[in-house]
Amino acid sequence: MAQAAPTPGGMPGRTRSRFAGRTIRPVHTPDIFDDRVHRAARYGIPVILGLVYGYWAAANRRGGGEITGWNILFGFVTAAAFIVLCLAVATFAPLLKRELHSLVKSGFAGAAVGFLYSQTGESIYRSVALGIVVTAAVFGVFFYRYYTREDGEGNRLR
Repeated sequence: MAQAAPTPGGMPGRTRSRFAGRTIRPVHTPDIFDDRVHRAARYGIPVILGLVYGYWAAANRRGGGEITGWNILFGFVTAAAFIVLCLAVATFAPLLKRELHSLVKSGFAGAAVGFLYSQTGESIYRSVALGIVVTAAVFGVFFYRYYTREDGEGNRLR
């Protein structure tokens, strides 16, 4: 049988461990990037997403027509607003409790999709409805993620 035999000289009720005296640390995924890469990604990703979003909004607004200077200006203003809001959400949302954290991020996603849809010329009611549906779906995903990875105060579980 594969059972451990008692060791001579051991104290009753105590077992010896080959890890005696050593601290066992939890296993985390390795961080293969240094701080410069994380800092560049913190600002680079919202900028790239903002430029794509601005182009998308301008393309929806012109509806396949010709590109004008006002259309280009609209795209860059939309991109700048998206970048600023995305950075604000990424900075301040993690400071909130998990419910509000999820709601802020999902509200931003729903408002962004609703605004894009409103630029196609559809009814404002359909744009709002689509924004609410996207907000609810993203909220469900984020809330589940934060609920399973944080305690009640927002501290990450280890």
